[in-house]
Amino acid sequence: MREVLLGADLGTSGLKLVALDLDGAVVAEAEAGYALDRPGPDRAETEVRTWRSAFDETLAAIAPALAASRVRAFGLAGQMHGAVLVDAGGAALRPALLWPDRRAVAEAGLWRALPVADRAALANPIVPGMTGPMLAWLARHEPEVVSRAAAVLLPKDALRATLVPGADPRVTDRSDASATLLWDVAADGWSAAAVAGTGIPAQLLPAVRPSTDVVGTAELLGAAVPVVVGGADTPLALLAAGAGTAVQINLGTGVQVLRPVAVPRPTADPLVHTYADGTGGWYSMAALVNGGSAWAWVCGVLGMSWAQLFEAAAASAPGAGGVRFRPFLAGERGGVAGPDDRGGWTGLHPDTTRVDLARAAVEGVLAAAGAAFGLLDVPADGSPVVLTGGGGRSAVVQQILADVLGRPVRHVRVRSASAVGAAMLAGRGTGADVVPRWEAGPPVGPRC
Repeated sequence: MREVLLGADLGTSGLKLVALDLDGAVVAEAEAGYALDRPGPDRAETEVRTWRSAFDETLAAIAPALAASRVRAFGLAGQMHGAVLVDAGGAALRPALLWPDRRAVAEAGLWRALPVADRAALANPIVPGMTGPMLAWLARHEPEVVSRAAAVLLPKDALRATLVPGADPRVTDRSDASATLLWDVAADGWSAAAVAGTGIPAQLLPAVRPSTDVVGTAELLGAAVPVVVGGADTPLALLAAGAGTAVQINLGTGVQVLRPVAVPRPTADPLVHTYADGTGGWYSMAALVNGGSAWAWVCGVLGMSWAQLFEAAAASAPGAGGVRFRPFLAGERGGVAGPDDRGGWTGLHPDTTRVDLARAAVEGVLAAAGAAFGLLDVPADGSPVVLTGGGGRSAVVQQILADVLGRPVRHVRVRSASAVGAAMLAGRGTGADVVPRWEAGPPVGPRC
């Protein structure tokens, strides 16, 4: 009987599930979308049961293709930075707070007030939508819920808790823990100074275990399947793409520009993030909140589908007839733009067409990605950039990005590199080191 590894990617707007055989081929995949809840200004939440329903839907969708297969193990990748309060059994006590949430602006000031050395040890920009500030907001505004909580979990950990009954849910991995603004990169552990200085209830912090550790079993497709801890979506996409030392750009709801680094450096007020990966290493990341989310907004305004947006962009000449688009609809993290920056088209004139507006929107997001790329101090050697994510599937996107960066772009053709990375971790946790096999498009070079 063929053995397969399952990997799920719990994203902001949808869940993707893949089955990877031990030769590294994707043999089944499915996706289920869901809406981000906006219960008030600057708020972004999702019910954990929404994630579980999406998982159940995708599992049912791939079940027929796996009828003659045995699932060896399962792993999870998930969106970073969220805050999910759970009880001792792993049940969520309220909806999850997610990374686009900006309610914790005042609480972020607690991090800026930390002594310089303590702030430098965090080695990350201070962003309201990270776990630490959001947990501080909950402690201040919803103390009764916090008092009933046994732990604060990251999104993938909260979903895993619903799948693995009986196991201690208070577990995460270093790739997610390092993105909470509560992690000391020099000590590679929870920052006692940040926890004490910001009033975070230390007892809520989960145990940190290797991403490949088996934490229990889940009943999947009629069998008890070992489940590993898993990791954050961004480093698992880096793992799955096999980028090595290359720079990788992931175009999803947001944009992440990733560069592996050998040793993290404490920095008090950095422009880029420094996070742990899922295999014991580190990477730098320049991130944009507004990526595919800005294109989705443009599609709604222009009455276009995603395919029509890219078709229109390809039909307009470079430069979009002088129209420019700033994609910062929800503000930004700093570096490329700030929290109070906003978006819009400029350079409009009587001859501007919907095609020009579409082209400007695509160019605007990719120009911002190019600016983020510039923050990582990448050597000017002309080496190819690895491109992943649903936003990178279009040929016009690949060409414009190559032009912006001035170097070749190689798109990895996979629905979810993060889900494949999660399946790889599941394999490693059960003695199968699988290398994924997929088609990568030829490098698209910049035009003169």
